[in-house]
Amino acid sequence: TKGKPAARLLLQVHQILHPASDFHLLLSFLSASDSFSTEPTPQVRKVCNESRLQWEVEVCGEDFKQDMTHIDPQNWCNLTHFISEYHLFTLCTETKSHIVDCYWPNPLVERYIIRIHKHFFSNCTIEQKVWVDPPDDTLTILILIPVFLTLAMIGLVVWCSKRSDILA
Repeated sequence: TKGKPAARLLLQVHQILHPASDFHLLLSFLSASDSFSTEPTPQVRKVCNESRLQWEVEVCGEDFKQDMTHIDPQNWCNLTHFISEYHLFTLCTETKSHIVDCYWPNPLVERYIIRIHKHFFSNCTIEQKVWVDPPDDTLTILILIPVFLTLAMIGLVVWCSKRSDILA
């Protein structure tokens, strides 16, 4: 059948140029006896090769370590100085995971990334501010002002309500 390969080629070209558009019109070139499935074929998931993944992730880590040698260690806690290197490291681990048929992230990669973090960023903890109470005199004034204002407002409301009874 001469029309069948031509229709398939036309369908492939159309899917490349217009992937989201309706291509059922192109299927009309097939004869009634031809069948063409538009359903994706299921792929069998291969088993994750963890020993190879470990090696591949180590390669990514060595590249990252080499990139970090070009950055002053005083700037290791400032992400803006090494964001592109870190992005490449993350992208590398993700790509290598998919190459060896492993999902990403996975525990093996996460453990390796934590090791990298401990090596480069263990001293990057943010100093926590320690809040201290104000002196007792200041604290007493800050507490008593709203208390006295509340009492004054209650007194004013009571006084006004008694006056309105007298005027009525």
